[in-house]
Amino acid sequence: MPVTSTYISTPGLGGAGAFHRGGSGEPLLCVHGITDTWRSWELVAPLLEPHHDLLAITLRGHSGGRALEEGGHVVLRDLVDEAERDMDAAGFETAHLVGNSLGGWIVLELAARGRARSVTALAPAGGWEVGDPWAYGTLAGFLIGRRLLRIAGDRAPRMAARPGLRKLMLKSAVSDPVAVPAPLAASLIRGAQDCPALLPLLAETRIEGFPAVDRGDCPTRIVWGTRDRILPPKHLSARFREMLPDAEWVEIPGGGHIPQIDHPERVAELVLELTGAAGSAPGPA
Repeated sequence: MPVTSTYISTPGLGGAGAFHRGGSGEPLLCVHGITDTWRSWELVAPLLEPHHDLLAITLRGHSGGRALEEGGHVVLRDLVDEAERDMDAAGFETAHLVGNSLGGWIVLELAARGRARSVTALAPAGGWEVGDPWAYGTLAGFLIGRRLLRIAGDRAPRMAARPGLRKLMLKSAVSDPVAVPAPLAASLIRGAQDCPALLPLLAETRIEGFPAVDRGDCPTRIVWGTRDRILPPKHLSARFREMLPDAEWVEIPGGGHIPQIDHPERVAELVLELTGAAGSAPGPA
């Protein structure tokens, strides 16, 4: 089911293609993973908007998002800073935070800065130490995938309309590529083709790794799909278990790396359980 609510122009946020805002209730921020855009939340947004004022942003240097600074430099902390500015522009002093992959690390960092009422991190990036061979394999996979999709060029969206080719192109990201609506599949492919932030961020994480995080004083839920081929939880979650010993861990059987696309109903249920448990109590100032 596609998102049907319209864009809301919010001073300070990116252009109309860079974010989605809809619904009403307590504020909720959604942050996508590397090479994705706000549209990775397209299937789950209609399930959350009856309960929340939902803002789904597109990160700087990602397709449709703000351009990188001159020279193409960007680091992880820049993206967290920008997410804070987007929250400020939307009038969110604090919010329930939901993030996937790179966005999972970003929302955990936002929680450490006192901006969270609750955190749901879906297959968060950064759960490994520098030098972990599994992590290096993941980074190499992004580079190989980017090169293949660039070779496909403008044909990629048309290829996404064919279930067999969609399965070939998205099999590492989702557990059932054929079930992904073709327009959403095309946006995932375009995002991977047009992500200037990819190379500088991969270089940073390969050399320096992800900074350690502290979830802050709010309910935190870590969610992982059991069929995640990009960040297998068995190998790439250990560091989070040490850094976040009080977090709740939940598995989605059969879920891939982007569970909000594979299982939007289950993801919405997990988010709403946590936001309901957090109630209306404000997060840390």
